[in-house]
This record gives sequence, structure tokens and C-alpha cells, in this order.
Amino acid sequence: MPGNMTFDTLKAEVAAGRIDTVLACMVDMQGRLMGKRFTASHFVESAWEETHCCNYLLATDLEMDTPDGYASTSWAAGYGDYALRPDLATLRLVPWLEGTAMVLCDVVDHHSHEDIPHSPRAILKRQIARAEKLGLTAMMATELEFFLFKGSYDQLREEGYRNLKPFVPYNLDYNILGSTKDESIMRPIRNHLVAAGVPVENSKGEAEAGQEELNIRYAEALDCADNHSIAKQAIKEIAWQHGASATFLPKWHRSRVGSAAHIHLSLWKDGAPLFFDKSDKHSMSTEMKSFCAGMIAYANDVTAFMAPYVNSYKRFMRGTFAPTRIAWSVDNRTAGFRLCGEGTKAVRMECRIPGSDMNPYLAQAALLAAGLKGMEDNLELGVPVTGEVYTDGKLPDIPRTLEAATEALRGSTMLREAMGDGVVDHYVRAAEVEVEAFANTVTDWEIARGFEKA
Repeated sequence: MPGNMTFDTLKAEVAAGRIDTVLACMVDMQGRLMGKRFTASHFVESAWEETHCCNYLLATDLEMDTPDGYASTSWAAGYGDYALRPDLATLRLVPWLEGTAMVLCDVVDHHSHEDIPHSPRAILKRQIARAEKLGLTAMMATELEFFLFKGSYDQLREEGYRNLKPFVPYNLDYNILGSTKDESIMRPIRNHLVAAGVPVENSKGEAEAGQEELNIRYAEALDCADNHSIAKQAIKEIAWQHGASATFLPKWHRSRVGSAAHIHLSLWKDGAPLFFDKSDKHSMSTEMKSFCAGMIAYANDVTAFMAPYVNSYKRFMRGTFAPTRIAWSVDNRTAGFRLCGEGTKAVRMECRIPGSDMNPYLAQAALLAAGLKGMEDNLELGVPVTGEVYTDGKLPDIPRTLEAATEALRGSTMLREAMGDGVVDHYVRAAEVEVEAFANTVTDWEIARGFEKA
């Protein structure tokens, strides 16, 4: 669902003095909102057409460093500008910030005004267009899992992130009493997002102390990714406003369950669900079977887009509801892919591989590319696995490290055909930067283990 404010409405609200700030936001490689805060009068006068940003915003890391090795920009090239073109269909009120509206922007070349190919929003739009040429609409939903901690971001940083205290100190999974204790934060998150045009369905406690889940109604793929990014921003900001901290780090403690961002997806055609076939044993159409076969066949290729950091791979552990093997099942949460909605028109596949740190545009685009390739090649879907997938040694593993996932991405003919060599090489370099940064780090674990004993 796009934004809930027209440009004419914005102009009226600005003239009435009710809105004084407009956030013009792009989505960076990490899935974060970056951009500028405009005085609203200037935005409605001229900035609604275009503004600019440094092109390093699509060639950096979590720390906003400027690593070398990117073909798109560098110190040698001088770090020039990209243009940001507001997508006025995404214009919305930001109810948790006083007098503020927001618009998402496409990142375009300053001269040609064409989309920057490695911009996350452009990558997803390209796969959506590929589906549309076949008369198909990609429908998706993402789950946002995260942890709430007592204490502000500044406080926890100053304490070295030691002795972290979950907002609720016990497993919150579906627990109404437990989730009442953090309702002072979760209620404004739900209500503010709905007021911002993000169709939140519900929140619930998740399967660990202090862990939460927010569920947003399914939507067309681009709207789904937009909703996810805006919700993630809102969750962090609203938690901060209440003196708490929200983290989307997939694995914050070795003995704690990690956080995921499962992706549910299906294809529609002519306004009806293409994946549903009531005559099939599992309600799966031929098209759905081929699409899902593609996702499974290319799961290795796309893992780096679903698990983009070193920490992402700490989540893949037996008995934590995170998958470890590439297989599909019927309503089985130990598999990487779970068939949901069997017997109904809502039949869909849930990919359980993505972690809470994923960039939704990249992860959704990669899965869509893999599924469409499966349809193009009429791939056959194997039989569903049953029982505990964790212990089935005949099934292939999900890549267990970022290094392994990076090599699969580098060698992916499918993604190079779907996204282009430049895009794949760009995100291979992003993964390499993350690996290099970790390799150059001495961890507390190493010091405690070897300081005396080595």
C-alpha cells in the first residue's frame, strides 16, 4: 500500500502550519533510510522534484566508512552526486515525529536521470517489471522480529553492550501478560504505523526474552519492501523516544534464539492468486511448483542477500526455529521453505532463511529472480520433506558463513542474468568488506579464551 497523503494535501497542511518538516529518504545498501530533512515550504516549492546526495551512500558499510573496490564510485573518482527523485506515491505523515511528513526517493543518475542499477529499490523494481511482462503481480509480506532492551542506545553503547537487559525477562511467545509489559512501546508502534499508511495487522511476543514480532498485511512487492523499511525505522525511533532500544541484530547472544524476517510470497494474475489449484494435493498450481523449485534450486545463490553480515550466520542453529538446510515442507518450521495456507486461496511459500538484518528490497528481488527463473525453465519441485529437517543429512546446508554465501553470489549465473554483472559485483564487494572488517577485529571471546591459556 503506498503512502496516505497526496501532494495537494501536503501543500495544504504546510500552508496551514501543521507540517513544517519533510523527510526525503532513500534506501541504502543496508536497508536503512538516508536523506535530508527539508523545511516543508521549500520541499513543496521545489525539492519535491529532485534533490541530491553523495554517491558514497551506495558504496559504504554499516559504519559509513568508504571502503575501496567499488566500480561505481571511489576516492579516485571523487565521490560525486546522485539525484534523489521523490516518489510522491509514497508520501505520508510521520505521526511519531511532530509536524513531519516523509517521502521515499528513487536514486537516479544526475545526468541521465535513469535509475542507479545497484540501488536496492531499483533492483527490486527490475524484477517486478520482469514479472509484469508475464502478466504477473508479485505479492509479498515480511515479518519483523526484533528485541527490545531497557536503556537508550547511547547508554548501552557507553556500557559496551554488556549486561543487556531484555525489556521483558522471559520468553514472550504469544504471551499476553508478558507482552502487556512492553505495550507502552508496542502500542504506539502499531498505531503510529497505521496512521502513517503502513497496514499493520498485529504484534506478538516472540520465542525469546524481550523478543517481538510485527506483522504487516501482504502487498505488492515494492509496497511490501517500503512498508518494511518504514516500520523498521519507526520501531527504532519510537523505542528510543521511550528510553528503550530495539535491535534487528539477528543474534545478540550465543544462547538466545535469533531474529528472522521471514518472507511470504505468491504470484497473482488478472487479480486472482496464480499459485492456487484446488485439485492439487497441496493446493499448488503448476506455476507455483516451478516458482518454488527455482527458489530452492538457487537458494545458495541468493543467501548473501538474505543474510548479509557475519552475524547473520550465527542464527542458523538447530532447535531455534531458524533453518539450517535447503528444503521445502508443508507447515514445518524446521525447513528453509514452508508451505502456508494449504487448502486455501492464500496458499503461499514462506522463506525462513532471511534474518532480521536483511535489506527487504534485495532479499525480495533475489527470491523473485530465482522463482521466475524456475518458471522460465519449468523446474520440477521435489516432494516435501517431513519430520525434523535439522537432522536430515541428505539435504543440502544453507551456506554456513558469509564467505561461502559470497562465493555463491559471485558465481551465480542466474543472478548475473537477472540483475546484471555490475549489480552482482557491487554486492559481492559489500560482502567482502564485511568479511574483511571482521577478520581484522579481535573479539572479546578470543581474548578471554587465549589471554592466559594460549
